[in-house]
Amino acid sequence: MPELKTIGEKYMKQEVFLSDDYRPAEGEPFMNEKQEEYFRRKLLNWRAELIEGSRDTLEGLQDTTRNIPDVNDRASEETDRALELRTRDRARKLVEKIDAALRRLDEGEFGYCSVTGDPISLKRLDARPIATMSLEAQEKHERREKVHRDD
Repeated sequence: MPELKTIGEKYMKQEVFLSDDYRPAEGEPFMNEKQEEYFRRKLLNWRAELIEGSRDTLEGLQDTTRNIPDVNDRASEETDRALELRTRDRARKLVEKIDAALRRLDEGEFGYCSVTGDPISLKRLDARPIATMSLEAQEKHERREKVHRDD
């Protein structure tokens, strides 16, 4: 049995060693410990980058609060702020999807299509680790959405 480390009140398996150049390969058993660790690290790094970007945005918005007398300059700055806030809102939603993917990893459901239950290709997961559907299921879903939108 692997050694367990106490982290607060949670338990975690001993860290899995991954070389810096490790990439999941089709020949390996699907969602083995190395693949799980690879995707966990990828998701956590992505999440950290998004959170850091949000902090930078908040600091920038606080620093740039000022009274600009020129109407055009003020309008331009407000447009920039609105765009930045929309970008940050997208990042917030992405963090929620990353958190959901991390939960699926913990529950052993990561990497499997939520529609068919089949494994999602490693290439797709590497490109979009928050994917919940196989490419085929996603395309089918988008076609159905498009048909319903066009009605």
